[in-house]
Amino acid sequence: MKLLSNNLYIVSTPIGNLEDISLRALNVLKNSDIILCEDTRRSIKLLSHYKIKKRLISYHKFNEKKKLAEIIKYLNEGKILSLISDAGTPLLSDPGRILINKCSENLIKITPIPGVSSITTALSVSGFSDQFLFYGFLPKTDNELKKVLIKLSKYEFTQVFFVPSKKINFYINAFKNFFTGRKILLAKELTKIHESLIKTDVDNLEIFKSPVKGELTVVISEKIQNTKKIDEEKIVNKIKKYLNNYSLKDTVNIILESEKINKKKIYDLCLKVKNEKNS
Repeated sequence: MKLLSNNLYIVSTPIGNLEDISLRALNVLKNSDIILCEDTRRSIKLLSHYKIKKRLISYHKFNEKKKLAEIIKYLNEGKILSLISDAGTPLLSDPGRILINKCSENLIKITPIPGVSSITTALSVSGFSDQFLFYGFLPKTDNELKKVLIKLSKYEFTQVFFVPSKKINFYINAFKNFFTGRKILLAKELTKIHESLIKTDVDNLEIFKSPVKGELTVVISEKIQNTKKIDEEKIVNKIKKYLNNYSLKDTVNIILESEKINKKKIYDLCLKVKNEKNS
């Protein structure tokens, strides 16, 4: 494959396992004049593994505007440039959008070199609907997160998020509030030695009691239609009986063992019975 001068190549790289890279991607990187990378320290590990020695330019969200003119200058001089992210397919929750648009304005050819993405990798093992929305990183504060999830929870299709492992419990609590009745897949350390997949009902997902390491891709299923008719009167009678001897929390757990319905639904019924009892 002969590379074109005055061309920007968008190259997908492995998300963990270094063997997950295409022959075409390696060829492009080996023949590039300059490789733009998010973190040169991380990218050098991949490039060294494949014995690729090229000029690297650090290109990330904090300097992408500052570096723009320099990069366009190199391209106009006829140089071959590749853009890679720390892992996976560039521009998906990664810097590069400003550069892509500037290249388009300057009639500089852009060539995608497809490859690995944690988004499609996680989706492929979820078993959820393939009609999906990819959101990326969610807001970090309670108020902003609530605003976003109120909107997203109304959509019926599968949704994919990136979640920092240090804040996983913060997001789990939010998912339980807004995506009740759905299923969830937590994909951790995809393609790496300690890869793990946790798939369960959102309502049954428990918070982590010890620190979580690695990057997380979260997939929440499409809305699941509950075809089973709930005998609410029978459940309410059980609640009244158990609330005489147990706390609200214990009553919810006891009912949950015998009734295969949404935990939030049981909690709401328990709360309603308790409030009526105290009024």
